[in-house]
Amino acid sequence: MIDIARIDSHATHDHEGWKLRPGRPLPFGASRVPNGTNFSIFSRYATACTLVLFERHASEPLIEIPFPDEFRIGNVFAMVVFDLDFEDIEYGYRLDGPWDPDHGHRFDARRIMLDPYAKAIGGRDTWGAGQSHSDVYVHRGRIVFDDFDWESDRPLEIPIEDLIIYEMHVRGFTRHPTSGVKHPGTFAAIREKIPYLQELGVNCVELMPIFEFNELENQRINPETGERLVNYWGYNTIGFFAPKAGYAMTGRFGMQVDELKTLIKTLHKHGIEVILDVVFNHTAEGTGHGPTISYRGIDNKTYYILSPDGDYLNFSGVGNTLNCNNPIVRNHVLDCLRYWAAEYHIDGFRFDLAAILGRDASGAPLANPPLIEALAYDPILAKCKLIAEAWDAGGLYQVGQFSENERWAEWNDRFRDTVRRFVKGDLGQTEEMARRIAGSPDLYSWRGPNASINFVTAHDGFTLADLFSYNQKHNWANAEYSRDGNDYNLSWNCGHEGPTDDPVITALRRQQTKNAVAMLLLSQGVPMLVMGDEVGRTQGGNNNPYCHDSEVSWLDWSLLERNRDLFRFFKHFIAFRKAHPVLRSSQHLTGTDTTGSGFPDISWHGVVAWQQDHSYGSRTLAFMLCGQPARPGQTVADIIYVAMNMHWEDHDFELPRLAPELAWHGFADTAAPSPDDICPPGSEPSLSDQRAVAVKARSVVVLTGRMR
Repeated sequence: MIDIARIDSHATHDHEGWKLRPGRPLPFGASRVPNGTNFSIFSRYATACTLVLFERHASEPLIEIPFPDEFRIGNVFAMVVFDLDFEDIEYGYRLDGPWDPDHGHRFDARRIMLDPYAKAIGGRDTWGAGQSHSDVYVHRGRIVFDDFDWESDRPLEIPIEDLIIYEMHVRGFTRHPTSGVKHPGTFAAIREKIPYLQELGVNCVELMPIFEFNELENQRINPETGERLVNYWGYNTIGFFAPKAGYAMTGRFGMQVDELKTLIKTLHKHGIEVILDVVFNHTAEGTGHGPTISYRGIDNKTYYILSPDGDYLNFSGVGNTLNCNNPIVRNHVLDCLRYWAAEYHIDGFRFDLAAILGRDASGAPLANPPLIEALAYDPILAKCKLIAEAWDAGGLYQVGQFSENERWAEWNDRFRDTVRRFVKGDLGQTEEMARRIAGSPDLYSWRGPNASINFVTAHDGFTLADLFSYNQKHNWANAEYSRDGNDYNLSWNCGHEGPTDDPVITALRRQQTKNAVAMLLLSQGVPMLVMGDEVGRTQGGNNNPYCHDSEVSWLDWSLLERNRDLFRFFKHFIAFRKAHPVLRSSQHLTGTDTTGSGFPDISWHGVVAWQQDHSYGSRTLAFMLCGQPARPGQTVADIIYVAMNMHWEDHDFELPRLAPELAWHGFADTAAPSPDDICPPGSEPSLSDQRAVAVKARSVVVLTGRMR
């Protein structure tokens, strides 16, 4: 039989001995084709484009190949280069065109631009390693060899109402010397800590930004230590398709893709989903005085929101704003998320400053933003969780109004602020607190409680321990004269600012911590915990440690032994939530008997049963949840009673009467010393008094109805 060679595997052009042919415009980026590599890049306003190839780590280009005119299709330059050793190649582009900043154009063919679709990026291979400012091309595109064996892995698709989200910084989770892992601060190290996550009970990790960024872009010096500060959090993306090499123990070998995929596959094997914190509101190029890395030199006018005179409009707070609803940029975002969902098996995405995704080319909010709608209806992202931080730095606040589509959930800062006010005893909070406990039906009336991602703390702000140890932020070490970070913390130091040996204050702080955790895990909606809160991690009162790669930000694993009682409280409370479906309703509770239990699915009480007290002066709140009653042969009904007393005096709460075959059993009492503060779900002891329960000052009591 005659072997007919593929026509598209043969060159049609030659440049200094390099064999070429016209490329395919899609997909954008660098992709392997028969005998060669296809390079495709969009630019509407560029007049010419040159492909620049380097041998890996070489200081000077191996070859520069101009795209012939016939290799341009519309606004896309596309070319196949044959016989490349793609595993040893780094690539970039020179784009020629007008230099006219007043009209939005910033082309400079002297600079080499990073491909926005680069699947791996060289130049920052090892965390914190210096770089040469004389390098003609710092952040270098690399071509990924896709040979990873997923072993039948797929996204877990855990119902969102069943999630317990654990927000985590990849480096900070294991970087501390006490972590005991082999490669601290890496994707690989997280795998060693999966048993810890399983013991805690979380089933979803939300990773703070893992797209490639430059941690050395921060030039400030810590005034307290003299150490250089860094971009530790990573909310300044260089390449949206490339995992950060500095987070991989194998990054210096260019194996960060496989290391991250191995982590995701292993987490999935242990029933833990992965959500990525993604930052599509701006890039690392900053203002017009920032570095030109990629988008600015490829097509500045398309990718960024600009003023009529060409300046960058700054709705992100860090210099520039991506023009997300331009069709090109919108498709870029969609291509990126589809890639992470398909190639990395990511389970969901949390969108930083997501209100920007709804702005038009002038920065005005759109009534029906195309990108937000496209994400909700995209067929590849159909099973991914979509979570919006529904505000931006330009003053657009959309909590409860981000999208009418039920696919979107939101970080609910109204929940955060209400819990903080209520737990420290502010007046006039009980009615608002009841709404937050019920899943915020005032905000998500028809989207349901799962639209609410409930949290008390997040990476941005005080830790839970600091929330009850500091009245003010302590950010002098950030070298911004403590002007950064939120001044509106709704915190309370319990009588002393910072660390103390006073046993009364220490006990109150621990009790308040447990109160907040109880309120979070007893509320309808999706709870989110923050790395280290379960063991009392502190940042020393710093509520914006974005720049600290130090013990300020790292999780000190010795806290696990020192605060084992707190970890135990978290663990049992998470297990309790999992054991009671009534805490995880996918629909708003109605206040009627929907299950035949004889009680409403939710009812509100005060110190007197069935008499709620939402008066301005009230600091007490009680409620009862009733799901399925106990069936024959079962001992546990899905019935829960919660009494919250945020007053500084003790109160007795009259208990609702149960059916004769049921009795109240005590699950948790935040005022009791450990181990009497909580018990493993299913082993709750019966109360001696079934008529009333004493609730100490500033404490929460949780009961469950079980067979006598």
